Amino acid sequence: MLTVKAKEVMETCDVFIYDYLANAEFLKYAKADAEIIYVGKKGGDHTLPQEKINELIIKKARENKMIARLKGGDPYVFGRGGEEAEELVEAGIDYEVVPGITAGVAAPAYAGIPVTHRDHTTSVCFITGHEDPTKEESGHNWEVYAKSNSTLVFYMGVKNLPMISENLIKNGRDPQTPCALIRWGTRPEQQSFVSTLENVAAEAAERKFAAPSIIVVGGVCSLHDKLAWFEKRPLLGKGVVVTRAREQASGLVRTLGDLGAKVYEFPTITIESLDDYAEVETEILRLAHWDWCVFTSVNGVKKFFEQLDIIGLDARIFAGIEIAAIGPATADALRERGIKPDFVPEKYVAEHVVEGLLARGVKGKRVLIPRAKVAREVLPEELARAGAEVKILPVYETKLTEEDPAEIVTALEKGKLNYVTFTSSSTVDNFFDLLKPETLKAHQDKVKIACIGPVTAKTLAGYGFAPDVQPEDYTIPALVEALVKDAE
Repeated sequence: MLTVKAKEVMETCDVFIYDYLANAEFLKYAKADAEIIYVGKKGGDHTLPQEKINELIIKKARENKMIARLKGGDPYVFGRGGEEAEELVEAGIDYEVVPGITAGVAAPAYAGIPVTHRDHTTSVCFITGHEDPTKEESGHNWEVYAKSNSTLVFYMGVKNLPMISENLIKNGRDPQTPCALIRWGTRPEQQSFVSTLENVAAEAAERKFAAPSIIVVGGVCSLHDKLAWFEKRPLLGKGVVVTRAREQASGLVRTLGDLGAKVYEFPTITIESLDDYAEVETEILRLAHWDWCVFTSVNGVKKFFEQLDIIGLDARIFAGIEIAAIGPATADALRERGIKPDFVPEKYVAEHVVEGLLARGVKGKRVLIPRAKVAREVLPEELARAGAEVKILPVYETKLTEEDPAEIVTALEKGKLNYVTFTSSSTVDNFFDLLKPETLKAHQDKVKIACIGPVTAKTLAGYGFAPDVQPEDYTIPALVEALVKDAE
């Protein structure tokens, strides 16, 4: 979870110093030239000890840089934010605290557990399950905890769970009190279960529950099964690789994330502008020469209209020209710019565009195709064969990215990937340029391949793969629907 305030601040920062439990996805809000420094502490494995972290923050601030100290949850709730703020005061450095959404509220909510509920309790107590081992006396008053009707929320307490349950029962808490554990709350990896106070430690060990987990004790845990919503999402915890260009992938990534998937963005292509748009400008100015204008991608629409705008023209220049779009996404991109396509095929591949245009009497017609510099030649070749005058007009080009496949390889080896998705032949070719086919084949028994349609499937076959998931309609929504059906 991230607040709007935090996002606004992060977009201005020069340096990010972030923790293990801070969601690394938030770093996408960082400026392109921001310095990113990881200082995570995990189960005793400290990248930097706390005093060194303090020194690092002060050092960077004295370089006259804006620092984002990114923490998981809330910096002042078991986040040692107060200690770091004290160090800044002593160093004479100005700072601002942006409150976060603490795991003690967020994780139970995602597990269907409200920490307060008028039928169960009117108070909640946040407790550390991992006290400073150097303290001479414990800060816990187990008798008060045990006899209180408050919901008890323990942070960082999985290792001490037997001690926690034993102390609560020993001091008077009913052994049958509902008790819940939530691991990786709010994330695709979330797991949760409800037991009783006397059995929860044994059940946690049996389920191999480990940190990071939140422990919730109280009657509100009995609402887990009734109110749970997040863990019912159809793709929860499924690792899905998205290979689309980053410029195109946001909708797919968001949809998969909303369905609970753990999305691994691995863009294999980038969409690049041309070095010279003189030819595009020429064709725009003589657009009336053409009978048909066929758009084969959203990118083609975007880049064509960018040039249209630069010249100072708009959609009115298409007056008298018939327009085709290869599929619904391309058609929507045209509608957003004031153009209603005259033709969208029932099947969203070049072959069906050809079929539809032939049925409309394309012979003798002049057809302009704004598209990528390199693309399949089926459409222009078949239209020319049918007697049309065809001109391919490159308006952008696709290039192989320099993405490092290390994250994908590691996820494969750890068994965290369930699906690799391909939405075009170019994503297939570029994926296997970046990652050897043998690497994926070694894990084929655990990872399924999902592709958008038969053309992409044919390209896959050239690398020795057949799709496990392929929708009937060649669209992104249909691909997502097919993934959900396969995961049932």
